[in-house]
Amino acid sequence: MTLSDELIKLAELNQRGVLTDEEFARAKTRLLEGALFAETTPTMAAINALRRSRTDRWVAGVCGGLARSTGIESWVWRLLMTVLFLWGGAGMLLYILLWIFVPNE
Repeated sequence: MTLSDELIKLAELNQRGVLTDEEFARAKTRLLEGALFAETTPTMAAINALRRSRTDRWVAGVCGGLARSTGIESWVWRLLMTVLFLWGGAGMLLYILLWIFVPNE
């Protein structure tokens, strides 16, 4: 449910008399402050900003996107994926999953 949907439901409850004006104001403030906190969390902002690179790519741009998102060079990510691939195929699985679930820029 989006923030706007929740605000609409709160307003409907207030109009029907289920919530008093004071309760509505407190619930609205709590909802908006929670949304503001969720948007400013650095980890969530980095995860939401993760995109596959269109310019720094060898196969699908996963390592280039990770490099842009984390600030670590893309060759380091490629080396890490290669080592993980040689260590039981985990790098290949991780790369394919990121290729599928991380959108392009």
